[in-house]
Amino acid sequence: MKRTELLLPAGNTETFYAALEGGADAVYLGLKYFNARGRALNFSNRQIPVLIDLAHKKNCKVFITLNTVIKNRELPELLDVLDFLNKIKPDAVIIQDWGVYHLVKKHFPQLTVHASTQMANHNSSGAIYSYKKDFERVILARELTLREAKEVNKKSKIQTEVFIHGALCYSFSGMCNFSSYLGGHGANRGICSQVCRRSFDTGKEDKYFYSLKDNQQIENIHNLINAGIHSLKIEGRLKSSDYVYKVARAYRTVIDDKANLPYAQELLKTETGRKKTSYFLGNDLSDAITYESPNTGLYLGKIKKITKTGFIFDSDFDLHNDFRIRIKHPKKDEQINLKVREFFQNEKTVTVVAEGKFTLGSSIYLSGIIERKFSSKLPETKNNIRFGISYGKKKNIIKSFVKENRKTNYSLFVRIDNLQWMRKIRFDEIDNIIFSFTLKDFENLDAGAGFIQKFRHKIWIEFPHFIPEGKIEDYKKLAEKFFAKGLNKFFLSHISQKLLLPKNAIFAGNENMYCYNDAAIDFFFSENAKLITYPVENDEENIFSYKNKSGIMPIYFYPRLFISRMPVKIRESESFKDDLNNSYHKIVRDGITYTVPEIPVSFMQYVSKFKQSGFKNFLIDLSFEKPSGNRINTLIKRYKNSQQIQPSTNFNYKRILK
Repeated sequence: MKRTELLLPAGNTETFYAALEGGADAVYLGLKYFNARGRALNFSNRQIPVLIDLAHKKNCKVFITLNTVIKNRELPELLDVLDFLNKIKPDAVIIQDWGVYHLVKKHFPQLTVHASTQMANHNSSGAIYSYKKDFERVILARELTLREAKEVNKKSKIQTEVFIHGALCYSFSGMCNFSSYLGGHGANRGICSQVCRRSFDTGKEDKYFYSLKDNQQIENIHNLINAGIHSLKIEGRLKSSDYVYKVARAYRTVIDDKANLPYAQELLKTETGRKKTSYFLGNDLSDAITYESPNTGLYLGKIKKITKTGFIFDSDFDLHNDFRIRIKHPKKDEQINLKVREFFQNEKTVTVVAEGKFTLGSSIYLSGIIERKFSSKLPETKNNIRFGISYGKKKNIIKSFVKENRKTNYSLFVRIDNLQWMRKIRFDEIDNIIFSFTLKDFENLDAGAGFIQKFRHKIWIEFPHFIPEGKIEDYKKLAEKFFAKGLNKFFLSHISQKLLLPKNAIFAGNENMYCYNDAAIDFFFSENAKLITYPVENDEENIFSYKNKSGIMPIYFYPRLFISRMPVKIRESESFKDDLNNSYHKIVRDGITYTVPEIPVSFMQYVSKFKQSGFKNFLIDLSFEKPSGNRINTLIKRYKNSQQIQPSTNFNYKRILK
């Protein structure tokens, strides 16, 4: 049998050494740019070749994370980065953006690519498609069950990788707009503000409804190995070296011999993350949310007395020198991080000597135990790799993505998610109508009905964000049913869904097939997409930088801030608020929980400007809106007159998507 890979994070030099010493078969790390952990220290271009050399001497692979979406203005810099990576030859590059993929395969084909979990591969169709596109590996979505992961391996030839330990995002990775919505800090851009770790108020209770516990699969490791998973990945590029070393040792020993499980479990008792869940892989959803507090660290106690030289608290935990603690204010969202060098423990009473302003009742968490110190220095090197592409070559590459947009007519697309809308909309006034129904509604829809047949040339059938493994055949049959009745146009949420369509079917990509740059658009058109849709979290600068303006511009919608397979304990009938008094509600469709704001986003007032710039196709998305003839008539009128509609927000349009 092939050795199952243990893949460890390295956010800085200390954690890199900790990963090697802990038993890594491979490490993943980021450059200073274009990686999904922008808040980690990360590594310079000069350091990366040294790290690769050190790792290879220990028979350890190095994967470089290039897993953010790329704006148009960043394409020249991206090309230089790809040229650099092509010269230093890491074992693989982990990517999210299809534009990055397109550039790699056309201009740097020697680079090995892995499909980041942000590419949202969650079934065998995604794995099969990735294999056909010459990916070496797919990192599966964290929302798969063990049975589903096993099926993906069984049906595809590609290497698979799963996360086995560390923090969990509530939303599907790459499908979160909440951080961006609140402040322009794009989760897809590597600077997530962790909105799922905030509390929300329903009016009856204020809780952390979305804050997941940390993933831990230590008891499940050999089930994953037996399921054929190639690589077992630990999350934590923002974690300390003692965390990486301890977790690495625990998993390394169990991977090598399952008889070591009790020893590994004991090691992980002092791993200073959040409380643990085995989540979907372990069929453990009933207690996966940590409603009380999202804080990381092992809870020790509360400050009961302030002294002239520090503070006193009670704890059952046996403390040691050089432990790290985090002190959380009892009322404010404030924290103090300390490395304690002097303390006295008399049974349960702990007296800490430390400088700082401390508050009675503050909670104390153990955030790290320094069992072993690792160097923060790398060997001296004269390595000065020359890299970069000439201005002329970059200009020609980028110019090659420009497509002439000769279309002169304007088209309005309207998306509906409720059958009742069909009685409220005048189909003859709309150019294109997108049916975004549940699977049950689709199955009950009579595709041969006179009304449907009359307007079949306008109708698009939309596939959902998530198609579980067990429903793939249902959607294949659904596509065949509509195609046979002359409804041959489909809106896809993932490019791999084209594998579910009949031959000669027409397809377009929706907002979830991210197109932040012309390279990504060019790729989707090379895959025979009829149309693409621009991202909803786009900003004005990036929108007007597109050379390819033939896509669909969303101009009215309720953004899907969270999209998740994980249920939350909020009723669909009640709204809830964040600490800024913004209101939201949740909707559940086909087992997927959507969280949306109560106020829509509208770009209606910019339609004239869009048209003048060359955009031709526009989308009014009525999903999550109560069916109303007056409402759709008002929206169409405002679209035609390029008039603002209130109440509404403009998302990131007037601020920069960071």
